[in-house]
Amino acid sequence: MKKPIYLDYAATTPVDPEVADLMRFYMVEEFGNAGSRTHEYGTRAKKAVQKAREQIASIAGCQPDEVVFTSGATESNNLAILGLRKHGEATGKKHIITSAIEHKAVLEPLEHLRDEYGFEVDFIRPDLSGAIDAQQVKDLLREDTLMISVMHVNNETGIIQPIEEIAELLKGTDVFFHVDAAQSFAKLVEPLQNPRIDMFSVSGHKICGPKGIGALITRRRKYRRLPLKPLAFGGGQEFGLRPGTIPVHLVVGFSESAKRAVKSDCLSSDTLFDYCKRLSDLLPGIQIDPVGDSSRRVPYIISLKVVGLDSEAVILKLKDQLSISNGSACTSVSYEISHVLAAMGVIDAESAIRLSIFS
Repeated sequence: MKKPIYLDYAATTPVDPEVADLMRFYMVEEFGNAGSRTHEYGTRAKKAVQKAREQIASIAGCQPDEVVFTSGATESNNLAILGLRKHGEATGKKHIITSAIEHKAVLEPLEHLRDEYGFEVDFIRPDLSGAIDAQQVKDLLREDTLMISVMHVNNETGIIQPIEEIAELLKGTDVFFHVDAAQSFAKLVEPLQNPRIDMFSVSGHKICGPKGIGALITRRRKYRRLPLKPLAFGGGQEFGLRPGTIPVHLVVGFSESAKRAVKSDCLSSDTLFDYCKRLSDLLPGIQIDPVGDSSRRVPYIISLKVVGLDSEAVILKLKDQLSISNGSACTSVSYEISHVLAAMGVIDAESAIRLSIFS
């Protein structure tokens, strides 16, 4: 039976076969623990991790020891946000600015700080373009603002957020700036190398690497590490921020997939719109409208409204031809209207579906 065309790369990507072969080598042949100091197996494992750290750092535009390996962007987001709690309490800075279209891995930790620790969180809503206005961030800045957390590329609409503008307006302030870069790392390289971005979160499985591995980039300020505190305890790994045995095979696979993603040719918008046309052919007579401003969208994610139809019905009807979704995989267990599209003010958001390819 012919498999449907997979168009849900924003949820996860297949592991590159050569990356998988490299990972197998570090599971079966070079299986040492990078924390073992007394023998050659541990030494070789440590060298492999260091090489991978240097590779990720070169793409991120940071120093190798500013790369903290985690289980993925969700953990990285939690570490970036919750890890600053004690600093915020100690300095009296308990105000945070974010957008209403962030991934749940950002929104829920922020809600936790608000509900359990008395932090104040401002949520900026975008307009129908799908992007927030950097001026709104500036208008909300206060003396007690601890941090700003804004994603780079929205995982549902593909709309690029103005992180470079936000970084510029933060110059001269001590406000921490965190970016969820799960959908842009190794694809849109230069914006994330901005030194005014203090932290950004990434995942391996969005770039044809393995699941269960990612990183939090934590840039120093005036040669000093950020005042992050760990969320778990039990070892001094990852500069004291993330205890546990380093999964060498995952780290190496992540690094290799990132290197390959940077070198890959970026697909044009035409590639995605070819699939949109195929969708129209499969739904003759049905109006299909893109969501958000196309001039701000990356060429590998698009949200579409199938006017007059429920997205769940569309997905079910097309399941033998196309594998698509109606939003984030992390919120699809119990379907509800997308908080992203609701924040944008999209009418009939229940008709929206997402197509995504690898670029």
